[in-house]
Amino acid sequence: MAEIEIGIGKSGRRAYGLDEVAIVPSRRTRDPEDVDLGWELDAYRFEIPVLGTPCDSVTSPGTAVALGELGAAGVLHLEGLWTRHEDAEERLAELADLPEGDEAARRLQDLHGAPVVPELVAERVAEIRKAGVTCAVAVSPQRTEALVEHVLRAEPDLLMICGTVVSAEHVSRSVDPLNLKSFIRRFELPVIVGGCTSYQAALHLMRTGAAGVLVGAGSGTAGTTANVLGIGVPSATAIVDARAAEAPGRGWHWGMPAVHPTLPGGRRVRTEPVGTLAEVLFGPAHEAGGERNLMGALRQAMALSGYATVKELRKAELVVVTPPCPAVD
Repeated sequence: MAEIEIGIGKSGRRAYGLDEVAIVPSRRTRDPEDVDLGWELDAYRFEIPVLGTPCDSVTSPGTAVALGELGAAGVLHLEGLWTRHEDAEERLAELADLPEGDEAARRLQDLHGAPVVPELVAERVAEIRKAGVTCAVAVSPQRTEALVEHVLRAEPDLLMICGTVVSAEHVSRSVDPLNLKSFIRRFELPVIVGGCTSYQAALHLMRTGAAGVLVGAGSGTAGTTANVLGIGVPSATAIVDARAAEAPGRGWHWGMPAVHPTLPGGRRVRTEPVGTLAEVLFGPAHEAGGERNLMGALRQAMALSGYATVKELRKAELVVVTPPCPAVD
């Protein structure tokens, strides 16, 4: 891709967000009922391409189970409120009642200052496994080695090592950095790593032996990474954030970077419910805004483009629509 001159001696590539690209229908179409939305990660199959983000406000043990029963995968963050506080639901209710502003940010930091309780790690994972759905959990790179013993004892199905940006070559003078390649090879547990925003970074993460790579940084609804750090790449990637009408955040959303004790990389934002989790994913939709029946919309788009599987959809032709077209916004 041709680079654009930014100033003397500096140039960069043009990046596109999701609302700036659209899929071009192909010469072949399909019946929507013949489209397969399923995908596989290591030995696990999921019926729809949806991951519940590992944020306290979105994925609780209960919503992880609900997502699993609907064919998706909910990812529980093991450094969130659910593993620090026995009464996590009460703490979340307290946060929901706080007004917007600095008080909520400070309380988020205070609540995440409590230590992770190993017994709660085991209890939360057991709650998800008991429902018979695939259990996925997340940890940060900084705490992976410290928590791995408790994670393995709890026996989740998938482990996600995630942060704002995760690389295969972290350099530090103060601590021994996590060696992703050796860590992943030590265990049979499939590991997903990320986020990353470039070809080279993704390639290096893949070479660690990871079962999956997370793509994206700085573009979330509640994220302020781009504003605070000047880091971020628009994500022209099929990422869906499905949340229930009564998600754990009770109408509020925040990412894990928002709880950093000295440099929060996110904010608490209001997210009005649009329907139940089942309605968001499968409908029925009674309005034309596209906020419900996400999987029905994906199935229809794949059918009109002639692709039978999610893997085949990667071949779809794209066009750039700048400024964003209301029809595809």
